[in-house]
Amino acid sequence: MKIIVPMAGRGSRLRPHTLTVPKPLMPVAGKPIVQRLVEDIAKVSDEGIEEIAFIIGDFGKEVEQELTEIANNLGAKASIYFQDEALGTAHAILCAKESLSGNIVVAFADTLFRAEFTLDNESDGIIWVKQIEDPSAFGVVKLDNSGHITDFVEKPQEYVSDLAIIGIYYFKDGERLKNELQYLIDNNIKEKGEYQLTNALENLKQKGAKFKTGQVNEWMDCGNKQVTVETNQKVLSFQKENVLGTNLVKENSIIIPPCFIGDNVTLVNSVVGPYASIGSNSTIKKSIIENSIVQKEVIIENTNLNNSMVGNKSQYIASPKDLSIGDYTQISN
Repeated sequence: MKIIVPMAGRGSRLRPHTLTVPKPLMPVAGKPIVQRLVEDIAKVSDEGIEEIAFIIGDFGKEVEQELTEIANNLGAKASIYFQDEALGTAHAILCAKESLSGNIVVAFADTLFRAEFTLDNESDGIIWVKQIEDPSAFGVVKLDNSGHITDFVEKPQEYVSDLAIIGIYYFKDGERLKNELQYLIDNNIKEKGEYQLTNALENLKQKGAKFKTGQVNEWMDCGNKQVTVETNQKVLSFQKENVLGTNLVKENSIIIPPCFIGDNVTLVNSVVGPYASIGSNSTIKKSIIENSIVQKEVIIENTNLNNSMVGNKSQYIASPKDLSIGDYTQISN
């Protein structure tokens, strides 16, 4: 099986953090979002992963190498494709056309999930959904009495269904999907100004494809600072215990589980946790940090942080705040 991961978005809602790091590589509980996503799919799938195709923007060679290592660590081949212009979900997937064959899972690197991930080979595809209160910002599906999908509707302004598509799809025949995506592009079929995957799914259904839904137990968004901190809290709560890296220096300090602490972290006269993630090579002194994400090579002194994100190589020596600080920031009194 192959995993196709469209992840070329600019992540503007998560700025300033995404000015230097692509959103899918932002850490949640110590791991990049995209790494957690593909590992979760590999973990719950009973099929081996032969290839992971990443569709990215101009993120640089270092990012490409990191993505290659993520795939290789799962025993899969890594393929890198580029989407130069944001033209919609259908266009993004088609950028990986050379990899669209056989059984594929398409997973957009915006969310993490916990789900019953059973692949029904009797169906042409599975669309994972979550019941939500306001589905107007999402694609939704309607079902018949047998549980098959009857309609795909993109961002309905009037109520159609409360079953929102979360961005994870299984297709038994990737080649068939590729042909429908190409048809949209060739015929300039757009909705709301973009080439939409839901239109390709609707065309497949009209040609006899049978789609069912998969249910998710948890759907965790990473779209902005607030929900990313909440997702970090949820992921840590699943592991329940602290995850501690090597060479931890802990002087007169307490770590309240669950937390993630990276390698070579120094804690002095501080309380960390619960629900805190501290990146490698960071130093925390005379501070209290809870329910926050602190990235790598950060120095924090004399403050209390809650519900915060602090970017790589930042220094924060100040009074308590609710923060969202990008990479390389320096703040002091």
